[in-house]
Amino acid sequence: MLPLLQLDNQLVIVHGNGPQVGKLLLASAIAHDRITPQSLDILVAQTQGATAYILAQAFENALREVGNPRHAVGLVTQVEVDANDPGFGNPTKPVGPFFSEAEAKAIAQELGIQVREDSGRGWRYVVASPKPKHICDISLVEALMCTNTVVIAGGGGGIPVVRDERGRRYGVNAVIDKDLTTAVMATVLGIRDMMMLTAVPRVAINFGKPDQRELHRVSLSQMREYLVAGHFPAGSMGPKVEAALRFLEAGGKRVIITSLHSAVPALRGETGTHIVQDADLDARLSTEAMNDEGQRRSIS
Repeated sequence: MLPLLQLDNQLVIVHGNGPQVGKLLLASAIAHDRITPQSLDILVAQTQGATAYILAQAFENALREVGNPRHAVGLVTQVEVDANDPGFGNPTKPVGPFFSEAEAKAIAQELGIQVREDSGRGWRYVVASPKPKHICDISLVEALMCTNTVVIAGGGGGIPVVRDERGRRYGVNAVIDKDLTTAVMATVLGIRDMMMLTAVPRVAINFGKPDQRELHRVSLSQMREYLVAGHFPAGSMGPKVEAALRFLEAGGKRVIITSLHSAVPALRGETGTHIVQDADLDARLSTEAMNDEGQRRSIS
């Protein structure tokens, strides 16, 4: 991470919290007869603040070791959702640890929770996941970003809130997808490049099959076709691809999906999956074709 922090850039970081908030939720359910259970918005706030504290401290310690005075700060971020979002009626967001099917169903019956199989990796607790509408206090994120501070915001997708007719905010029981929140935040801030870090250096189609193929540079429309064709399941790469498309459709220039260790080379275009506007890809292919033709002519 240090090489990314040392770049002369404006950097906003959004992190996940699925495993952490799920564990707190299960612990709260197990202890419900002794301790009043806490709502999901409070649990998201707890994990958001704790994770931001850990990251900000680690980032600044690493920067100071190499003599870099750059600061990092974590913001407790509320994210407004629609009270009538259909996601409230169909819990789909997996959180917490993985269980076998038998374990999950036993826990669901004991605690009165909902569980679902998660992309062949096991069974998990699922909760409501409405779409993000508005990043509250986004102006504070922008102000800090413009001072070259590393800003950690929107962690876990943000603390889910709704606004009533008088403009007052209230927390709700949900976990917002972090990738979708990242796309909204990047769009509002006018960020050019959005990078999503995952476990693999590149996105692949036909994943796990003999004809698996990694994607290097791909257009917005082609990526949409791959998504519709079912190459990116909801429990794995699906949310990242959906967020990438939303960001580009709102005017973003480039989305990079890669691993943490490949982040800086990916920014230079050396690795990673780069999703770009159709026109940008067409222009690049046209330039490459012209260069190839020129080389053939010079050789002949």
